[in-house]
Amino acid sequence: MEIQFYGANCISLNFKPLRIVVDDNLAELGKKSILKDDDVALFTSDIGNITRKNSKLTIDCPGEFEVGDVSVIGIPARAHTDEPQQHSAVMYKITAGDVTTLITGHVYPEFSEAQLEAIGLPDVVVIPVGGHGYTLDPQGAMTIIKEIEPKIVIPTNYSIKGISYPIPQLQLDEVLKELSMDTPETLPKLKLKSSDLGDTTKLIVLDAS
Repeated sequence: MEIQFYGANCISLNFKPLRIVVDDNLAELGKKSILKDDDVALFTSDIGNITRKNSKLTIDCPGEFEVGDVSVIGIPARAHTDEPQQHSAVMYKITAGDVTTLITGHVYPEFSEAQLEAIGLPDVVVIPVGGHGYTLDPQGAMTIIKEIEPKIVIPTNYSIKGISYPIPQLQLDEVLKELSMDTPETLPKLKLKSSDLGDTTKLIVLDAS
């Protein structure tokens, strides 16, 4: 599996030949959409209306889906701005081989027992950290990280050159200071197999493409 980051909450997971693209609303934020006709598109919330037609399959709801050899489970969640009883967001648990990745999206940082059971023990969590009421802040992200204890944490949705957020987001150095985790590894993309996973949680920052 190869994970690449493009800015905002947009990432791709490449399983060759299958590519899954998550939350590509880049065209709405000042960058170019990365979504291609043969991609599978996942959306964690009601975003990306410009790009939804440009994929072979779009998933934007809870449920269980099989895409080739990859399992995608959509888990209903309370969005960061939802009222307590609302569940307008979707988290995605993506499993290929022995590696499971959780895409949280812009969720409220309190999970029910049913959600935790559905999430299980993901190896990788991709989580927004930009805060300012727009999405999770570092404290909210850490609440989730401590609860699910992934092996790898990939932060998203912080301030990046070329991205025009509706609400300004935290700078990466501010995020890293508040996360209070060990010095992160910075990579252009993450190439991962199960044998690469350690016993402790590691923070990996991916350069935005």
